[in-house]
Amino acid sequence: MKRKWNFNFTVGLILTSVILLLALVGIFFTPYDPDAMNASLKNTGASLLHPMGCDNFGRDIFSRVMIGIRNTFLISLATVTIGTVVGVLLGAFTGYFGGIVDEIFMRINDALFAFPSILLALVIIGLLGPKTVNVMLALGIAFIPSFARMVRSEYMKQKNLDYVKSARLMGASHFRIMFVHILPNILPVLLSSVMIGFNNAVLAEAGLSYLGIGIQPPDASLGRMLSESQTYLFSNPGNAVFPGLVIVILVLGFALMAEGLTESDH
Repeated sequence: MKRKWNFNFTVGLILTSVILLLALVGIFFTPYDPDAMNASLKNTGASLLHPMGCDNFGRDIFSRVMIGIRNTFLISLATVTIGTVVGVLLGAFTGYFGGIVDEIFMRINDALFAFPSILLALVIIGLLGPKTVNVMLALGIAFIPSFARMVRSEYMKQKNLDYVKSARLMGASHFRIMFVHILPNILPVLLSSVMIGFNNAVLAEAGLSYLGIGIQPPDASLGRMLSESQTYLFSNPGNAVFPGLVIVILVLGFALMAEGLTESDH
């Protein structure tokens, strides 16, 4: 079982590392200005100078993919951070203490959880406007219920175990028990959920940008590149293939890491 975990996690780590390395390099260097247009290069195919070709505005696709990965990852990182931090706090307090507080918060959580995260994000963005910060906030709020639900479940399992009872007998505070004793014991499950969260966040951001309410032009986005490429799908398939392939590799990489972490917990 452990060999399977090592294989899944290693392959997932390699896939995501390769893609994120492009984003890291893109912070300091891109072959061309990702927003620079050249009418003479419109919809040209791959070449030595432009390994992924150029889009319908004559912009270098490779440079835009590098920036698009960075923007997608930063939004995904913010999304998962908000969802994890708030979800862990809500799940820990409700799962550990239970009672009326648990009932109230979980009913609200269940109501939010009933909505698909991207639909909930659409509502929030509709109220706040399609700015990058608002996209991060909207997706982060949409991801809170799933993390809170998972953490609550784990805390309810852990709070009656012997090591928690021993900590109480030794006079440990509730706060110490929750975040020093219990939290480390649910880290494998939490980390697996974080990887799944990244998986879903990449897809959600790409979906919102594809619909035109995520990252706004002229900023590059993998989802928006897919949207803009529809009209030229047959004349210039590279405009859609390359950003689409990056999304697939990222999602597959995070999924494999999540599976590897899950297997390691058994």
